[in-house]
Amino acid sequence: MRNEMMHRPVVKPELVAYLREEQKQVPGELGQIQKEANERGVPIIPHETVVFMQFLLGQIKPKKILEIGTAIGFSSSLMAQYAGDDAHVTTIDRFDVMIRHAKETYKRLGNEEQITLLEGQAADIFPTLTGPYDFIFMDSAKSKYIEFLPECLRLLKKGGVLMVDDIFQAGTVLDPIEEIPRSQRTIHRKLKRFLKVINTHPDLTTSLVPLGDGVALITKEADEVIIVEED
Repeated sequence: MRNEMMHRPVVKPELVAYLREEQKQVPGELGQIQKEANERGVPIIPHETVVFMQFLLGQIKPKKILEIGTAIGFSSSLMAQYAGDDAHVTTIDRFDVMIRHAKETYKRLGNEEQITLLEGQAADIFPTLTGPYDFIFMDSAKSKYIEFLPECLRLLKKGGVLMVDDIFQAGTVLDPIEEIPRSQRTIHRKLKRFLKVINTHPDLTTSLVPLGDGVALITKEADEVIIVEED
């Protein structure tokens, strides 16, 4: 389950270590789940992103949250805990092993009523959702970001925030395609397309933050945002 991109930070290793070790740790059982996942190399959001998400949720106080990519249920549980008791998280995953782990996490934390887990392909589930969501967190297959973006924006309320994780490919996203291993070139091309769209679209306000493998924060500035890619 090891994700090599998570172990190639895009900023100085000493600074990453400081962010992960010196910032306040997650308390209670959720913190224990985080610790166990990190010890076993299970892919969850790194601690610097955890702290940032805690702060962000505390500021925007979303009530209706959507997550694409449940994994073991850590980030959805984090959002449920820090968004407030009246917040609800809907999360999507297609991998049986992750779904099983997520259900175990929710049972362990006792937050099943605050989280709805939808099982299946996100592309199949999106049309069944109506939103609007105050906050969307996308941490799924990186090659799907550009494909999922229109649906995320449809479901996001005007003024809402879309947070997208792992956008820099361990800092290689700007490297020439010839220097990228062939097995990674499709992801590389699609991430570059995604970054171009979110950075240039007139109806989106975007901030890129070098936390973990990179985080994009996107605010929807119009009731309807149409994505048209140039050739």
